[in-house]
Amino acid sequence: MSPGKPTILVTGGAGYIGSHTVLALKQAGFDVIILDNLVYGHRDLVEKVLQVELVVGDTGDRPLLDDLFNTRAIAAVMHFSAYAYVGESVTDPAKYYRNNVLGTLTLLEAMLAASVKKFVFSSTCATYGVPEVIPIPEDHPQNPINPYGATKLMVERILSDFDVAYDFKSVRFRYFNAAGAAPNGLLGEDHNPETHLIPLVLQTALGKRESISVFGTDYPTPDGTCIRDYIHVSDLADAHVLGLEYLLKGGDSEVFNLGNGSGFSVKEVIEAAKQVTQKDIKVVQCDRRPGDPPALIGTSEKARKILGWHPQYSSIEDIITHAWQWHQNRHK
Repeated sequence: MSPGKPTILVTGGAGYIGSHTVLALKQAGFDVIILDNLVYGHRDLVEKVLQVELVVGDTGDRPLLDDLFNTRAIAAVMHFSAYAYVGESVTDPAKYYRNNVLGTLTLLEAMLAASVKKFVFSSTCATYGVPEVIPIPEDHPQNPINPYGATKLMVERILSDFDVAYDFKSVRFRYFNAAGAAPNGLLGEDHNPETHLIPLVLQTALGKRESISVFGTDYPTPDGTCIRDYIHVSDLADAHVLGLEYLLKGGDSEVFNLGNGSGFSVKEVIEAAKQVTQKDIKVVQCDRRPGDPPALIGTSEKARKILGWHPQYSSIEDIITHAWQWHQNRHK
């Protein structure tokens, strides 16, 4: 461990965004312990790429958490352990409330018992629901339209109440669409099932899928397809390190959007992927999915101003190039 850099517990650190953040923490000189139940996380990436301690377990396991906090000098927690499939949250909300809310509450109570009061939380723009204004600012009303967004909003409310009652300080990051992969090609997105547009398009380019489905071509957008704000996962990771350092220096609880402030349509993403991969990608047009807003774009000025965050990879070509590198390596 580097002098003066404390130990950070990262829950869900074997997953997509968590693993990239662990890499960024290591590069910033922090000592890291990962807690992950490996339901969606990848042991091989922790052992081969991240090379930090992995504790296999669940945030709902209070005895395990107490043991972790009692035997390690943990200064803060970064929390990525959440189920995040919107459709599944609608059909099985109990799973989402149990893990995302109850599991988080158990973790927060264990932290309080150990007097660890600094917490970086992985939230989501899904807490806003259907946007009233674009780009979405942090003070936009929060009206989630699915249980996944509702669970994240519930944790945000718990954190606000914990701040008032226990002087418990948190940074809450509401992400837009995390995408891309580590520029070195060693980490990336590997979900099962996969629901995100860019990996689905790239799997089609690799011949792993016959086609990519476009849900809705009649939205009130320039080309009729949904527009989303894609943010490079390495830029997200950098923001988390900055948020942690802000808290460790005594910063007050805050909430930040993380996005590029510009959006790309589904058709634009597919066209960019064709250019990057030099492959023909078969597209199938389908009906709209219920609950998909036409456009989701956020303003991240607050994170830039308060945290000094400067995204490095804002072009969709960079994001797709890094993801393509990863997918070719991962799916040889």
